[in-house]
Amino acid sequence: MKYVGKDIERLIPQRKPFVMVDEFEAGEAPATADNLTGASCTTSLSVRKDNYFMLPDDEMSASGLIEHIAQSASALAGHVATQQGAVNPPVGMIAEVKHFLCQRRPRLNEQITTTVTMGFSFGSMTLCHGKSCIGDDTICEVDLKIFIQ
Repeated sequence: MKYVGKDIERLIPQRKPFVMVDEFEAGEAPATADNLTGASCTTSLSVRKDNYFMLPDDEMSASGLIEHIAQSASALAGHVATQQGAVNPPVGMIAEVKHFLCQRRPRLNEQITTTVTMGFSFGSMTLCHGKSCIGDDTICEVDLKIFIQ
């Protein structure tokens, strides 16, 4: 299933100007709201001047990349929850950032494409791996521990 524009707000608790996902498409992996293991998605974000994480050099900060990946994971959790009848998306937060490798920061007017895969879940904690690319070039990868209420 694909979500674009305002439909993204059905999946994540963030609102403008802090929305960091423009498009979302769920992968095929089965998942439940209680166990997201194996679920995956692809998201995109166009880097615009009004982005909260833009720096004076017309590049997005590295923390903006982490937030984009975290919101991509949040959108995946929201997608799974809404498929199971939830009215509101679950609220989550980054609990840990590990193995963040940033090759370069995205520049103004570039489009980031990100793949997120959920790993092991235990209680309210879920591990996920995110990989962001611009075209065929990987610009960053990170492992996140996400707390989902």
